[in-house]
Amino acid sequence: MQFADDVAARRDLDPAWVRQAIGQARLLPVAQRLVLPPPKGTAKNWQAYRARFIEPVRIRAGLRFWQAHAAALARAEQEYGVNAAVIVGILGVETLYGQQMGNFRVLDALATLAFDFPEAHPRAAERRAFFQRELEQFLSLVHRTAQDPAAPRGSFAGAMGWPQFMPSSWVRYAIDFDGDGRVDLFTSPQDAIGSVAHYLAAHGWQPGMPTHYAVQPAGTPEQTEELLLPDILPSFSAARMQALGARLDAAGQQHAGPLALVELQNGAEPPSYVAGTENFYAITRYNWSSYYAMAVIELGQAVQAERAAAAP
Repeated sequence: MQFADDVAARRDLDPAWVRQAIGQARLLPVAQRLVLPPPKGTAKNWQAYRARFIEPVRIRAGLRFWQAHAAALARAEQEYGVNAAVIVGILGVETLYGQQMGNFRVLDALATLAFDFPEAHPRAAERRAFFQRELEQFLSLVHRTAQDPAAPRGSFAGAMGWPQFMPSSWVRYAIDFDGDGRVDLFTSPQDAIGSVAHYLAAHGWQPGMPTHYAVQPAGTPEQTEELLLPDILPSFSAARMQALGARLDAAGQQHAGPLALVELQNGAEPPSYVAGTENFYAITRYNWSSYYAMAVIELGQAVQAERAAAAP
């Protein structure tokens, strides 16, 4: 109730309305369970992760989506410089083109994680504060758009719509791309397309730049460790990367901007590597995972290849 009163004061809302809205929230134990990191010792596996998304059902759905919304995708690419294939990849990985948007009440998910975030999480205080901010944004958003706070459905973490935007992302980056006078990421694929493009452009996407290049670290263990130290943040010139023993492909050797050595573990098998550009990093601002970024890129490429094969 103190939180409700604080939100009401900050957002100039009726305190009774905010209290009544939060009072509808119900604890979601499944959300508490799913936000916890995997047990220690759980090996990451890029090939297993990839197989969940680069598969026939999702590729066929992506082809239908691209064919149905080719004009909106082309316009988003023209206005924001973001490759249509990347937009298609994100919407396919996130919700299978609107088919899997989540069925949890967003109010329940956000309130659970704002007030009862599991203490077992190594960053519990930080994450609790994040979800309190998201709950505040959500309440402000539904009040402004005259929605029932208990109506919107989404993921266990409170992400909403085709692109699975958190409330703060909805407020900052969601746009009316179909021109009907309102922003609707639940039923307007065009709004989803434009909003994803807007999000990536705002997070540093550079038109025309590849997302990654082929690379193989072949230096000493110390050199490879130095290359991996910044994780997915592009930090090395192509020349410096090669001086540290990385074997870049011909295109990568000519890249003018910074690169990151991205390691994708494959369980008990040797890891895979790519040299990620600033555009690869931009995709990870959507979901802070190199595995996610590669799945988005490869799904988009697979759908694009199917579209080219299906063209007359």
